[in-house]
Amino acid sequence: MSTEIRNLEPKAIWKNFAKLNAVPRASKKEERVIKLMIDFGKGLGLETFEDAVGNVIIRKPATSGMEDRKCITLQSHLDMVHQKNNDTDFDFDTQGIAMYIEADWVKAKGTTLGADNGMGVAAIMALLESKDVPHPSLEALFTIDEETGMTGAMGLEGGILQGEILLNLDTEEDDEIDIGCAGGIDVTASRSYKEVAPVSNGITYGIEVKGLKGGHSGMDINKGLGNANKIMNRLLHYMMAKYHIQVAQIDGGSLRNAIPRESNAIIVLDADRQKDFESDFDVLAGVIKNELKIVEPHLIIALDQGSLVNKVMDGTTQELLIKGIYAAHNGVYAMSASMDDLVETSNNVARVLVKDGAIKIGCLTRSSVNSAKMDLAEGLKATFELAGCKVVFSGDYPGWNPNPNSSILKVLETTYKTLFKENPRVVACHAGLECGFLGTHYPDMDMISFGPTIHGAHSPDERVQISSVRKFWKFLLAILEAAPLK
Repeated sequence: MSTEIRNLEPKAIWKNFAKLNAVPRASKKEERVIKLMIDFGKGLGLETFEDAVGNVIIRKPATSGMEDRKCITLQSHLDMVHQKNNDTDFDFDTQGIAMYIEADWVKAKGTTLGADNGMGVAAIMALLESKDVPHPSLEALFTIDEETGMTGAMGLEGGILQGEILLNLDTEEDDEIDIGCAGGIDVTASRSYKEVAPVSNGITYGIEVKGLKGGHSGMDINKGLGNANKIMNRLLHYMMAKYHIQVAQIDGGSLRNAIPRESNAIIVLDADRQKDFESDFDVLAGVIKNELKIVEPHLIIALDQGSLVNKVMDGTTQELLIKGIYAAHNGVYAMSASMDDLVETSNNVARVLVKDGAIKIGCLTRSSVNSAKMDLAEGLKATFELAGCKVVFSGDYPGWNPNPNSSILKVLETTYKTLFKENPRVVACHAGLECGFLGTHYPDMDMISFGPTIHGAHSPDERVQISSVRKFWKFLLAILEAAPLK
């Protein structure tokens, strides 16, 4: 199937995307893809180097007649989100992504595709090796670890980059030009609990929530998608109040920037109440599935009798935990007053792990307004502290303040209208883009972000539109040709 992908147009992009997707490139495990990019740049005879934190910079001189144009920095991140379906047998550490074509889309077999941000990386690679594309002097910046902390962009030192304009190729709708983004902060709550013996006549059940779409915890947070952690907690909260269940284990969600698709729990119940419990559980599961049937038609909530367990969480901690998660805000918190249809502030209850006497809850809070971000983060902190947890803030990264008077924005708007006979949508996004950090290091650099259409990022439903990649490539080449004079 790799051959079929490589033969898609424009081949210059797709062959590099296939090359990139053959290399495992999880966040914080980018050694192999860093080597790939260094070998790629040096193989072209271009100035190529790795900075102190692992970002790769490659420079290419202007083509003949374009020497009087401003230098452009092209930027994308090397890492990708690793997510797979439970029934998919796949090792992200050793295997390349298995891709296939379905109608106008390229998808992966049961895993994330890596189009976020692999399509941007592949497009930059295509420009670096091109021999017939007019362009000003180019500087490629391939950052690391965007998906789990933006440490590449954060660690990039001032004075390294030479470009006056930065084109970030990391947005996901081909009719959008992005001029701003949200900042974010990780909110992590943890505490210990006593493990006690379950009721003597207890029966053990496993509860499973699965089949949710998941998705990007910023770009998809306004779609009303189900959060497996919140669904599981709702089930536990009801059954705790009515049947005094005892929780032995909870394992829900995974990555902070992915809406949780799955959660599993192990509980113990007094066997005398088994029949009523199972009946009530089925009723509540049906209510939840009915509420979400439009946006989550494949939601599964399953209850199965399991092997006996000999330890459960102590009752006091269990009640505090379940009530705390119930109270923790999840989803859109506020819409922007300055831009139509833009989520200003949100939270994703991304990870819940209860096991072996330890509790850990992970959230990612986002906002385009820093004070609002911290207000929601403090609210979550207070909620979890009331549940007896220690709460830590980490990974704080800045937003990117929109500049509607940007010179490069005017170039992109004019170019888009000329090529496609319509106006682009100028937006800010609720995702975190590296432009926030890069703008801190290079405050005078004029920045813009755009890309091809990618749906389902951060989930196994991730897909990139083939026709959109052609449109994106055409747009990118025209932007370079219209680069402003020095």
